[in-house]
Amino acid sequence: MSTSHAPRALSLTAALLTGTVALYIALVAFGNITDFGTNQAFVQHVLAMDTTFKDDDLMWRAVTSTGLQNTAYVAIIVWETLAALVLVAGTVLWFRRDDDRARRLSTYGLLMLVLLFGAGFVGIGGEWFSMWQSKTWNGLDAATRVLVLTGIALVVVRLPERPRAI
Repeated sequence: MSTSHAPRALSLTAALLTGTVALYIALVAFGNITDFGTNQAFVQHVLAMDTTFKDDDLMWRAVTSTGLQNTAYVAIIVWETLAALVLVAGTVLWFRRDDDRARRLSTYGLLMLVLLFGAGFVGIGGEWFSMWQSKTWNGLDAATRVLVLTGIALVVVRLPERPRAI
């Protein structure tokens, strides 16, 4: 078999990792759309800070407006869906061996998830809304797992392809 048709290990790894993250976030978005109420309750409790330590110095941060809570939840779902679409497109481009465009799209999709899970859930949810204090509505472990998987995928996607030795 000609080496020009043999899959390159790094590109294949990037494709599979991008595809794995795409599948994961697509399933998350699908679940949030089809079972809207489950994670809606999660977002509402985190934003309301109703299961935290009730520290007066922090409780002013609570968002108790159902309209604002639901707007935040819908924004999360839209962001997840867009990230999934970008990552699916990136995965397709990897398998078409359009590495430059695949790398670019995969990077954008993965960065979208870094923002959502890192800045959004770990930073804003975990620290600003003190999610870490809740025994019931603490999603930091799950967010960290996704952030680690996404970060590993991002590192692999951004690795430069080395020219093959002849």
